[in-house]
Amino acid sequence: MMNITPVVKQLIILNIIFFIGSQLPSTHAYQLFSEFYIENPSFKIWQPITSMFMHAQLPNFTHILFNMIALFSFGSALEHFWGGTKFLFFYISCGLGATLLNEGIHYYQYHHALSLLQEANVSQQNIVAMLTQGKYNTNLLNTVPLSTIEDMYMAYNSQTIGASGAIYGLLVAFAFMFPMAELGIMFIPIPIKAKYFVPGLLAVDLFLGFRGQSLFGAGSTGIAHFAHIGGALTGYILMLIWRNKRFKQNRWN
Repeated sequence: MMNITPVVKQLIILNIIFFIGSQLPSTHAYQLFSEFYIENPSFKIWQPITSMFMHAQLPNFTHILFNMIALFSFGSALEHFWGGTKFLFFYISCGLGATLLNEGIHYYQYHHALSLLQEANVSQQNIVAMLTQGKYNTNLLNTVPLSTIEDMYMAYNSQTIGASGAIYGLLVAFAFMFPMAELGIMFIPIPIKAKYFVPGLLAVDLFLGFRGQSLFGAGSTGIAHFAHIGGALTGYILMLIWRNKRFKQNRWN
């Protein structure tokens, strides 16, 4: 087993500090450090970074546990080859890429619904009540689908937390560098090569993102599937850039 590398160790410690601190009711940590929708008054400019170190409240311990296991397992391997500076740049970039796509989806959901409500001549006061209190006139459903109203409300009031977007970037990088590595996954009795496991996981996330469902159970459970896709896509783009740059440096004429 590979020993934990310095930057991965520091990231895990930071995540644990944020996790412990956020359990104290006097800190209001989730209000301050979670990622709110950019047009929500609770949004703060530091949240795209701090939300990467926030995880679900107790008694949910699996959120941070699985993320930290993945950070240790895949992050240590990558940092070993890249060095700490390059690894940290990659990790933070993937986390920010996750935020960018997630916020882009929320922006579309919010403004798509807003345009329909404005076309239906819904007053600004009623729209504000809808966003802040979840109240709406049921007659409105004759012109605006309930799912669109729900998407708008959820997008505006969303609080996104977790390192998963950055972790998905690490998964993509690991599959890029070690495609034949066999991964042992819980609930699956046989190991799966990274080059098959990672694309399969992304396909499931993409499907569930469009369906608005969780991998475990029916209905939406607040999992930011498109944040996962955003982190993975950022990781893939960075790996392509670095691979092409290395090729150009090494080629001879």
